[in-house]
Amino acid sequence: MSDSKNICLSCGFCCDGTVIGFVQIGREELPVLKELIEIENTNGEGVFLQPCTNYNFCEGCSIYSRRPKQCANFKCGLLISQEQEELDFDSAIEIIEVVKQKKLALEKKLAMLPLELKSKSFYFKMAELKNMLQKNKLESSFTQSQQDLMADLEELNSLLSNKFGVSIF
Repeated sequence: MSDSKNICLSCGFCCDGTVIGFVQIGREELPVLKELIEIENTNGEGVFLQPCTNYNFCEGCSIYSRRPKQCANFKCGLLISQEQEELDFDSAIEIIEVVKQKKLALEKKLAMLPLELKSKSFYFKMAELKNMLQKNKLESSFTQSQQDLMADLEELNSLLSNKFGVSIF
């Protein structure tokens, strides 16, 4: 696929923590990658949390030629649909833009609420948010703004699940 038709260059959701929370690193990759990425080493294998510090939306992946195998092999549902010509490039880009707008709107609403989420990764932050909101719902302290936030979160998750083949919870 030529770069001009590569939706990944316009997306980056798998690198910025939107659709993936962590990347697994194999033993054979550790020696090279531990020099490039902050890796947690567990039982001879490694993992790093998203967002990837080597990804910049404007410039892309700064370690692209040496990226982890899991990164190189990952294909979201949107990319697969485009490769199988079920979806054209422009339609895929439109879907990416819709997700970006929904994500941004959700982050803005979240910033207006007195909630403190610990994760840096959007993926884990949204799972944390859902758990917090469900707890509030059970405790009958569910405000209208929290209900709206939960609806937005579920809408974004549905879009990611249907178009990208991943769920944030």
